[in-house]
Amino acid sequence: MRIFTASLATETNTFAPLPTDRRAFEETAYYPPGTHPSTPTLCSAPTVAARRLRATGHTVIEGTATWAEPAGVVGRTAYESLRDEILSQLRAALPVDVALFGLHGCMVADGYDDCEGDLLAHARAIAPQAIIGAELDLHAHLSTQMISAADVVIAFKEFPHTDFLARAEDLVRLCVAAAEGKIRPVPALYDMRRIGGYMTSREPGRSFTDRLIALEGHDGILSASIIHGYQAADVHDMGMKVLVYGDGDAVRAGAVAEALAREILSWTPAQETPHHKPEAAIEAALTAKGQPVILADRWDNPGGGVAGDSTVLLRALLARPDVPAAIGAMWDPVAVKLATAAGAGARLHLRFCGKATPQSGEPVDAVVQVRSVSDDLLIPFEQSVVSLGAAACISIGSLDVVLASTRAQTFSPEAFTRMGIDLAQKWIVAVKSSNHFYAAFAPIAADVLYVDSGGPYPPDPRRVTYTKLRRPIAPLDPEPIVARGLVTLPARR
Repeated sequence: MRIFTASLATETNTFAPLPTDRRAFEETAYYPPGTHPSTPTLCSAPTVAARRLRATGHTVIEGTATWAEPAGVVGRTAYESLRDEILSQLRAALPVDVALFGLHGCMVADGYDDCEGDLLAHARAIAPQAIIGAELDLHAHLSTQMISAADVVIAFKEFPHTDFLARAEDLVRLCVAAAEGKIRPVPALYDMRRIGGYMTSREPGRSFTDRLIALEGHDGILSASIIHGYQAADVHDMGMKVLVYGDGDAVRAGAVAEALAREILSWTPAQETPHHKPEAAIEAALTAKGQPVILADRWDNPGGGVAGDSTVLLRALLARPDVPAAIGAMWDPVAVKLATAAGAGARLHLRFCGKATPQSGEPVDAVVQVRSVSDDLLIPFEQSVVSLGAAACISIGSLDVVLASTRAQTFSPEAFTRMGIDLAQKWIVAVKSSNHFYAAFAPIAADVLYVDSGGPYPPDPRRVTYTKLRRPIAPLDPEPIVARGLVTLPARR
C-alpha cells in the first residue's frame, strides 16, 4: 500500500496576546519531506509510527511535519500556507491507500475556528477513496467535521501525555486494517456538555484510563478516546466528549460511549485535583515528609499558550528566604541575554519576568548571581527532545531561578540539573507546567502539589466571556442534562 503522512499542529489560546505566525512553526519544529528525525514531537508521532511499515513492504511518503509552541491565534496566511503545502504534497503522492495526519485538535487561525476539520476535509476531497486517520491531543475541540472527514480519529489517553507514540501506533494499525478491509470503523460521539478534564496520574483518572485501554480490541470496540477539551479557546466545539469506534456496529459503539461519559459525569467535586494558592502551597510543602516537594504553576504554563513569566509564585518563594527552592523555566529572553553577557559567577542588578500580561504580576528587581548559562538548554519529554533555547540560572539567596529564551513547559528535572542545580538540596521545586512534568518529576518528589497563581491562562471558565461556545454547558449553565447525549453524525461515505 501507499501511505502518506504529515503533521500540522499547535495549541491555540484565543485569549493569549501572543500571535502565531509561520515563523513560530519554522523556529519550533519544521521538517520538510524526508527530514523528520527518528524521534517524534508531540503531534508528529504518526510519521514515526508509519515508518515501521516499510519493513513489511509498504511505501510511506512523508509530507511536511511542523509544530508551533502553544500561543495565540494563528495568522491566516501562516495556516493557509502550511495547509496548502501539505495538501500539495498529498496530491503529488496520489494514489494513496492511507493518509495519516498528526494534529492537535485545538488549532485556531484567523478565519478558521476548526483548522483540523478544515485540513481533513480538504484531504478527503483530494483522496476520496483513501482511509484517512488523525491523531489528536486529548485537549482538543472535537468537531463533527473532523469525524466525517476522517475514517479514524484517535486521541491521547494519558495526561501527562506519555502515550503519543503508542496512540500513533494504534492509529496506523487501525487505518491499515481498514484499508485492507479487515475492519470497518464506525464512530459514535457523546457530548458531555462540560468544561473540565482529569489527570491520569491520579485517581479516579488512573484506574478509569486503565479500563478504557482494556476495552479496545474486545466485543467489537476498536478505539475509545476521551476528549477533555481546552478551556482557553472560544470556539463552538470546546468541551468534554467521548469518541468510540465500533467494528461495523454503531449501536454498540454508542452504548460504550454513553457509559464512559456517564461514569465521568458521576465523579464528585471531592474527586477533583485540589489547587492551592501560592502561600498555602508553600506552607503545605513545608509540612511534607521528605524533599523536594514539586509545586506546579498550572495557570502560567507555556503549554497552555501563555508566556510562562508570571512572578506570583516566584514572589511567594522570595518571601520565604529561609526555604531552599528552585523555580523554572521562566520565559525572559532579554534577562537571559543580560545574564549571559555578565557571565557565570557575576553579580548584577536584573529586572526579569512579569512583563507579558497584567496577570503575570510585577517584574522582579533584584541583585542576582549568575550561576550558569547555556547556549541551548535541551530537555527530554518522553521520546522527544525539547529546546528551551539559550538559558541562564540566577540565584537570589537560597532561591535558584532558571530563565529561558524559548517558551516551553518544564518537562524534566534536567531543566534544573543541566544548569547545575542539585534538586536533592531543595525543599521546594516549582515548575511551569500543567501536568506534563509529572512522569519525570514524580520519581524524585516527596509530594506533588498544584498551584493556582491566578492566571494568565483562564483558570476559571466561569469568569470567561465565551461568545462562540455552544450552550448550555457546565459549569457556565445549570447542569445541561437535556443537551447531553449522542451526537447525530453525518452519514459515512
